Amino acid sequence: MVSILATDPAAAASWGGMLLWLVVMFGFLYFFMIRPQKKEAQKKSAMLAELVVGDTVLTTSGFYGTIIDISEDDVIVEFGSNKNCRIPMQKAAISAVEKPDQAAE
Repeated sequence: MVSILATDPAAAASWGGMLLWLVVMFGFLYFFMIRPQKKEAQKKSAMLAELVVGDTVLTTSGFYGTIIDISEDDVIVEFGSNKNCRIPMQKAAISAVEKPDQAAE
């Protein structure tokens, strides 16, 4: 009966090559998929932390509105020129923020 041992140079080289490819693949996965997602999440959380009353926001559903009140996890957004359209929503539903012009004040 013939057995192949891990001390065989060909088997060791085979395992070494496979291990090298696994490291390269995980490195590629990290730098091109995981790292950019983390940076984007940090950028969004910083944007949501800097919200102030009066900011114009774009919601994930595509509506533009103005923030009129902010709490811990929620905001109240006023939509359109009709001052009666005020909707409470989660901060996570905000996709973009536009700060009001300081020169206008």
